[in-house]
Amino acid sequence: MTEHPKNPLHGVTLERMLNELVEYFGWEAMGDRINIGCFTSDPSVKSSLTFLRKTPWAREKVEAMYLFMLRDKARADRQRAQT
Repeated sequence: MTEHPKNPLHGVTLERMLNELVEYFGWEAMGDRINIGCFTSDPSVKSSLTFLRKTPWAREKVEAMYLFMLRDKARADRQRAQT
């Protein structure tokens, strides 16, 4: 199997992404960023996984939000290290 060290999404499951995003942003903020029913109306990881697996455009938006979260965490870590 070929490794993809430069691809931060490599090996990350959609479920893991969702769990980390919910922990970082919360459902309400996720629904504000991506206005889809599975985030705004009675949200759950299970219903979100079902929808995102069938809806490529929404999954792409979730992946982009996950990449933003990773950059934001890295930026915060660098700032903490400088202080």
